Amino acid sequence: MMRLRHKLLIHAFRVLDQVMLIVTLSLLVAMISEHGDFGFLILFLDGLHYAWEMIGAVVLLLTWITIFNALVPYNTNRFTTLRTNIIGVVKATSVASFVLYLGAMLFSFSRVEGPVVPLFWVITTSLGVASRVFLRLALTVVRRSGLNQRHIVIVGTNPRAVQMARRIESRPELGCEIVGFITEQPSLEEADWPHTDRWPILDTLTNIRAYLEARPADEVILCLSVKQHFPQIHETFELCKNLGLVVRLMPDAADARALTRLQIEEFDGEYVVTFFREKLLWQLFLKRALDLAIAATLLLVLSPVLLLIALLIKVTSPGPVFFVQRRVGMNKRTFNLLKFRSMVANAEERKDEIAALNEMDGPVFKIRKDPRVTPLGRFLRKTSLDELPQLINVLLGDMSLVGPRPPLTTEVEHYALFDRKRLSIRPGITCLWQVNGRNNVPFARWMELDREYIDNWSIWLDLKILLRTIPVVLLGKGAS
Repeated sequence: MMRLRHKLLIHAFRVLDQVMLIVTLSLLVAMISEHGDFGFLILFLDGLHYAWEMIGAVVLLLTWITIFNALVPYNTNRFTTLRTNIIGVVKATSVASFVLYLGAMLFSFSRVEGPVVPLFWVITTSLGVASRVFLRLALTVVRRSGLNQRHIVIVGTNPRAVQMARRIESRPELGCEIVGFITEQPSLEEADWPHTDRWPILDTLTNIRAYLEARPADEVILCLSVKQHFPQIHETFELCKNLGLVVRLMPDAADARALTRLQIEEFDGEYVVTFFREKLLWQLFLKRALDLAIAATLLLVLSPVLLLIALLIKVTSPGPVFFVQRRVGMNKRTFNLLKFRSMVANAEERKDEIAALNEMDGPVFKIRKDPRVTPLGRFLRKTSLDELPQLINVLLGDMSLVGPRPPLTTEVEHYALFDRKRLSIRPGITCLWQVNGRNNVPFARWMELDREYIDNWSIWLDLKILLRTIPVVLLGKGAS
């Protein structure tokens, strides 16, 4: 349970931040307007638009309060770093300054002009950061002296749990004392525990209730695998809630990725736990905007080249200009993938005849010197020009510029469970596989590269892949 002084500290900082904003603006307005009284609200009294400006001042203050509550971590969490606090303050003062600028235009704050807004940002940011640094230094001095200590019990005796204990003890400014460990291994004896002199084994996980009910503790840190110990984790949560203890979960990397996508919602009176990627909403929006902009631009700029290729295909071999093939897209939805035809017209019918020549492992079918490829088609494949019509698929929303290559339905049928993860996002024209050797990459490594892309996706990663694609295409690396 949060102590009274912690609540007072949080509210004091909330008030301090707002006072800092109002006083700073008041002083700047007084200095710029050469007014003797620097009371911000009082300065409005002699204005021509008294009521309008007063309404604007109230709106501005309420907006500032909302901004700081949303962006600044007002809590007494000892594990919240100084860096996190400073970033929150800088974000809040930046947004508050922008709102001040908009308010000055909308409500005609005539005295908020010239250098007021930039000076306001510099001063409020400096004061906000300085107050956090001062508080952190003061708490560090107090906690290093042995006061304001928190007693920590760590649940788990695995290497990650030991590493967590070492990190906590290396940061005495946290004011956390490791009482000992609760082991998840019933067979672990005190003599087998290599850290006995430093941290004792307090009890086993099955007896955690008896220990926490009888011994003093402030916090419990769970260093357990969610997959292996979910029932015990849930029981410990309930126990700590009833005992009024702070409980923290330190999941492994795989569990953490899943939990970051968790959101608890309410539907028709029932709770729903949702795992999703909407936290990346703006990045996904930007990705789609870049897809549309780049694809449309390339189609326009390369239209003479596209027309020339279409004409050459028509002249050099009988059959259609485009090769249309059913592929599997995001969430297993199928679509028609477009390519310039690089093979003879009846290539699909002859596939069984040359099945023994397949050079790729796994369910993928590829042959370096495919006898069905036309002379022009070989050049188109080597230069990747046959892929250009997929820019139309990008405009239609079936594909993205960057993403796992769209597989055939027959390939998906042979996918292992983890390989199906590549179907969770929109497929692309280029990807990590494309810039890491393409047909020279074994199937297992290909799937691994796609999972790596999905787990680490960002706009910056897309841009890096697009830039790396240029030399790969120009040099024809891995193409066949």
